[in-house]
Order: sequence, then structure tokens, then C-alpha cells
Amino acid sequence: MDKVYRVHLGGAKCGLDLGDGSERAEYVNQDYILQKLGRPHRCVNIMYTFYPKDAQWPQRISKACADMDVKFQWDFPYDDYFPYGQDGQPFEQMKDIRRHGQDVLLTLTVDCSLEDGPLREIARQLKEYGRMRIRINHECQGNWFTHNKRYSFKEIAEFFVRFRNILKEEAPNVQTIFCAGFVGEDGKVDKEDDFLEAYKAADIWSADCYPALHFGWPYDVAETGGGSYKCETIKQNYELFEKTAKRLRQVTGQDKFLSTAECNTDGDVTGPFHQGEAVVRFAEYFRDNDTAGWFNGISMYQFRDRGRLGLEIEDPNNPAVGIEQPVLQDYKKVIQDPYFLPEMTRKEETAFPVKVRWGGSEDADGIEISIAFEKTPEFCEATFGEEDCLMIEFGGRWFYKAPGVRTIDFMSLFFEKRLDGPAVIPMRIFATPAEGVNPRTAAEDWDRNYCAEISKAPEMRIRYEVPGRVGVE
Repeated sequence: MDKVYRVHLGGAKCGLDLGDGSERAEYVNQDYILQKLGRPHRCVNIMYTFYPKDAQWPQRISKACADMDVKFQWDFPYDDYFPYGQDGQPFEQMKDIRRHGQDVLLTLTVDCSLEDGPLREIARQLKEYGRMRIRINHECQGNWFTHNKRYSFKEIAEFFVRFRNILKEEAPNVQTIFCAGFVGEDGKVDKEDDFLEAYKAADIWSADCYPALHFGWPYDVAETGGGSYKCETIKQNYELFEKTAKRLRQVTGQDKFLSTAECNTDGDVTGPFHQGEAVVRFAEYFRDNDTAGWFNGISMYQFRDRGRLGLEIEDPNNPAVGIEQPVLQDYKKVIQDPYFLPEMTRKEETAFPVKVRWGGSEDADGIEISIAFEKTPEFCEATFGEEDCLMIEFGGRWFYKAPGVRTIDFMSLFFEKRLDGPAVIPMRIFATPAEGVNPRTAAEDWDRNYCAEISKAPEMRIRYEVPGRVGVE
């Protein structure tokens, strides 16, 4: 390790996002997810609801109405996500996500009758969370969510535009996502006339996609010949996205990207052994058709699930425990595909101390140093500045260093990928917001860029021998 270079972190050709918590599961901390998957995502999608005018608020509605005779997941008075603004959430989760080098994607189902005041307060709360995204009243072309039961499609669109305008005034760092349906047989996007102004106002277009889905969960069982489920082909899904993007660009006159903020194949339908095959085929189909010009995001729904829509199933005996499913290993292959990896660009040589910048998961400036190895080490550790909050990419695997932590063990890199001989591996280091939020400074771009200083190179401890080995006698 002799030279240090600046390095730029840019976006992938197609970004990968991850859902973490919903009506079907609880939030899983980012330390655990990073250790399981080995790399961060572009965004982490967390799902909340905000109906403060309702009598049951601010309770989670499934607890408030535990004795209600429910036959469908969405039969409650409002949506069964965790209530926004309660018990320090979602703010502590948002901080956790950002410390781990990811942007926040907040899905929020919200009462369309709210006055501007509460919406403006939400916008102000989000201002310090950097380049985040908000998906307002998603899947709004349907009939299952509370917003669709209480308001017309036109009213939902008008509310979206109103909330979007407030966000642009109070928190321009937040991008808005309008999530609705696909092109139909008439060649128009579902509810196109009602939704047109919302599509024009949004920063990103999205449509949720489940090639296989047991939508009757948990109130029936998907069985051959029975149960509420569907199953489609990857080609069918791709063609719907392609036609929808083309149609939206035509009717809006805008060249925005289309994405899917929820996507998975349901193991209830495919079975756990075949679930991952479909997930891989979906990603590869979009990659092989090179959708980078009009499509830019797939969000895996979700990390842990009480049903079979997760990389893990929640242990029914203990919700804090996840049971890994075969799809997790298949998904790990997808997230290491170059098409879905963020770009790393080495810049000019520099010297310590180095000023670095975290704009977000698709725009950050850090440093790169090269670490030489004789062979696979027995020990590989690094000691950093105590107060640094860092995300470190090393040999394709990412590591997190929290503030107050000094030494990081990199040996897990070699557990799955031993060296064949001498090698030089670049280590890329980025400083993420230590408090999880961007501190308010005099800089005009404080809400978009977090700046820090890395004072010195890490102290490496690389050893090729062990102090001793235990014999039989």
C-alpha cells in the first residue's frame, strides 16, 4: 500500500433496491442484511402508513382491530403498515439505511384528505435524509388499498401532485415516485386519463411486478386448482414494462425512467426450490434486452417475509429470526452481475488527509488504495480512525465500520473466494453520514451532499502464519 487515489461511485446500468419490512414482516437491521448479502443496495424500501384522522390512529391497524373478521389482507380500516411517526420510526430505520451506504425509499400510504400542514411537516422531516425517494399511495390503479376505497382515481392523482409540490418546496432532495399500472389492450396505460398529471409531476414512474403471486395470503392456501394466485411468464412482464414506458413517454412528452418498486416470484406458487430460478431469469431478461435507456430499477420484495416473498422466512416462533430460503443464494448471483453493480471510476492520485463526499448510493467520492497479498492470508484486519463512519468495498465484498469501531476483520472475503497466488486487491473507502442524516451547514447543498475527511490510511494487519495449531497429542 503506497499510493492513494480518488475514486467515484456511480450508478449501475440498472439499480437494485431491497424491501425491508411491510405488512408481511418486520424491519431487519442493515448490519445483518449486509453480512448475508455482501453488498449494499441502491435503495432500501420501507413501508409506512399515515391516517391521523382515523379513530384507531396511531395504532397498527391489525392490533387495533385484532377481533375484526378479516378475509383479505386489506380489509382493515387503513393499511396494515407501521404507523408513520411512531416510536421513532421510520427515522431510526432511515438513519440505519443511510449509514450503510444506501438511499431511503419510503413507501407511504397517506390520507388524501389531509390539509397541507401535516404534509409540509413530513416534507420538513425528510429534508435531512439526503437524496431519498418517496412512493406516495402506491399501486393506486387497484382497489385494495385504503386510498382507492376512499377516493377516486382522479382525487388520488390530484393529491399526489399536491404532495409532490410541497416536497419540492420544502425538501427538493426528495424524488417522488408515482406507482400505478401497465398498458392495457386499448394501448393506454391503466387509468391514464385520470393519472396523466401525476405521471407528469413525478420524478420516477413505477409499476409493481410479481410474475408469480399468492395474493390471497394469509387467508387461503395456494393449491393446484384452488387458492387466490397467479403465474405469468417473464416475457409477458417484460413486454408490459416496455410498452408502458413507451406509452408514458409518448403521452407526457418526458423521458423519465420506469422501474419496479416491488418484484419477486412467490414461493407459495413456485415452491422454494424453483423460486430463485424465476428471480434470476427476470433480472437476466432485462439485462440481456439492455433496458438501460428506459428502465432503471428492480426492487426485491422483500428481505424477510412471513410468507414466501422473502429471501428469508420469518421464524413463526421468533420474529427476530430469519430462515434462509434457496432464493437468497440465487439472488446473490444477481447482485454480483456487472449490469447491476454500481460503477467505480479511479480518478487522480491524492494524499492524506483527503476530503470525501457522500451524495448517495449513485454519486459519491471516496478513496482507493491497493493491498498486496502473497497468498490467501490467515488474518486480514484493518484499523481505522475511531470516529469515521465508513463503507468499504474490498474484493467485491462490502464492509461497514460504525463510528466508535476501530478494527474491521476482512477475512470473510476469503472464506468464499481464496486466492490462487499473489494478488493486488483495491480497497475503496467511502464516508457515509455518521448520524445517518446530513448535518445542516452553511453549504447550499448540505441536504444533498455529506462531506467528511479521512485523515490517514488504515493500519493493515495481514498474516500468513498462525501462532499455533492444535494437535491430537
